[in-house]
Amino acid sequence: MQPEGYEKKGEEGKVYKLNKALYGLRQAPRAWNNKLNQILCELQFKKCSKEPSVYRKLEEGELLIVAVYVGDLFVTGTNRKMIKEFKDNMSSKFDMSDLGKLTYYLGIEVCQYENGISLVQRSYASKILEEDGMDKCNPVQTPMELGLKLSKAEHEKEIDATRFRRNIGCLRYLLHTRPDLSYSVGVLSRFMQSPRESHGAAMKQVLRYLRGSISYGLTFERSSLKVPKLIGYRDSSYESDPDDGKSTTGHIFYLGESPITWSSQKQDTVALSSCEAEFMAGTEAARQAIWLQDLLSEIMDQPSERVTILIDNQSAIALTRNLIAVEHVPGEKQKADILTKALGRIKFKEMREFIDHHQESEVATERPEPGA
Repeated sequence: MQPEGYEKKGEEGKVYKLNKALYGLRQAPRAWNNKLNQILCELQFKKCSKEPSVYRKLEEGELLIVAVYVGDLFVTGTNRKMIKEFKDNMSSKFDMSDLGKLTYYLGIEVCQYENGISLVQRSYASKILEEDGMDKCNPVQTPMELGLKLSKAEHEKEIDATRFRRNIGCLRYLLHTRPDLSYSVGVLSRFMQSPRESHGAAMKQVLRYLRGSISYGLTFERSSLKVPKLIGYRDSSYESDPDDGKSTTGHIFYLGESPITWSSQKQDTVALSSCEAEFMAGTEAARQAIWLQDLLSEIMDQPSERVTILIDNQSAIALTRNLIAVEHVPGEKQKADILTKALGRIKFKEMREFIDHHQESEVATERPEPGA
């Protein structure tokens, strides 16, 4: 149909036939990226080899970092003058809008204050509950019942697959600031093809938990160290999937006291022992640790300390020592435990506070005003 406002009287039924990508729809993103890369290189920025969407510029000991997301640029650095100069240079080359301090982006609310930054997805979480009619439900204290092991349950009655898939898609985006939901949402994601009644009940439990923790998020506090120490936690659960016998791997990495990346996923192969499952989990965590270490070293332009990963299995530690620095941590202090299994109410709350002990204070109650 003809675009609104551009209808031609008497010929409303005529439109252009698109024989090829008119406006370069297939090549436009690449052309834009090449142009942006050229401009940033002219401004003496260097593209990170470990993360192509991040550019850095070091000038007289001052660091400027630019992160690119499609047509948006996030700028941060150690010198306000450098940031202003960069904005002026970019404005002279592109038609750009300066939105000031980052406060809201793609459903993530960003609160910047003197001692750090908090990230929450309160509005997005509320929208998920409203669309599913769960905005007035009774909350629960854990997203999954203790010891619950879901299977394909082909003997059960099927439920509305479209609604189930929509909820999974929305919840997966919520995981950007909610590692406490990673395991439960990851397990439910395995049954999108043919969801059954037990899967629907588990989904309802997740939404009820979300209702009672809608204001939870992450807090990143300012560090006194120039380069905070990078440390990881890694855990696995043996034969957690009753359908194929595969185990679940979970790891979470902290920069100083702040969680920066986490993962909860089913292993690719069937482990023959708990030690093998632990070792495969350690290998995945080691790969992530090496990438993070190299990225941090490249951005800061200085060697970073070898990453330490805390493991609660002695045999896995013995197998992994030749890859990275590993240390033993008691199971009750294993911060990745929440990413590999359903926990009881007290244990879950304890593990959630381990992940980010600021969740229930500043983020969950009173947020600082943006830009404060």
